[in-house]
Amino acid sequence: MINLESRPDRRKEIDEQLRRVGLGLYQPPVELFRAVRPDGAGAFETIGARGCFLSHLGVIQDAIQNRLESFLILEDDVDFSDDFEQRSNALAEALRSVPWSLFYGGYRLDRKVVGSGCLRLNPDQGVETSHFVGLKGSKVARALLVYMQAQLGRPAGDPLGGPMHVDGTYSWFRRDNPELVTLLSVPEISHQRSSHSDIYERSGLDGFLHTTRLFRAARKLRNRLA
Repeated sequence: MINLESRPDRRKEIDEQLRRVGLGLYQPPVELFRAVRPDGAGAFETIGARGCFLSHLGVIQDAIQNRLESFLILEDDVDFSDDFEQRSNALAEALRSVPWSLFYGGYRLDRKVVGSGCLRLNPDQGVETSHFVGLKGSKVARALLVYMQAQLGRPAGDPLGGPMHVDGTYSWFRRDNPELVTLLSVPEISHQRSSHSDIYERSGLDGFLHTTRLFRAARKLRNRLA
């Protein structure tokens, strides 16, 4: 679970989400990863985009060092679907029964997905958001780590792939490695909670509003109604 130290509000919210499905932020198998907050954007679009990229990179490095064969990377604005508990066992069984390398529990696509269960995603289909991503296989994790490190060494806009939003990196990696199987949960088992983003720069108005109790309360109400 990736979380910025400066966002205790999100830690509280995600702990509530985890407890709803029988887990907790401070108990195994969940592990809290302190998100990276760099001093500057570098070649990335924003400081937050760079921090998100480096945070995913850090989680993958930790997983490799701990010799994990499969793991989920969750961002702290993830909300589990209302039927998560009812569907999670069948979903886990489906994931055990077929080979796969990447898994999305939540996503945004530019085309409609038809069907239900674990469906295979075409390697050239881009996926927006990275709040619920699963990886399986130490070779896949190492390949992705090398891929991300190579992007860091190139200039932005490089045709081979330079610094970019991390959801773009996953999509480029899948496209460049079409033999890897990517699965989707259909329908989604998670959504991105409406919350102030640390990835995109705030406007002056949002920077002011997000500090007010009224604005936070409005976001919580919108999340409950979503």
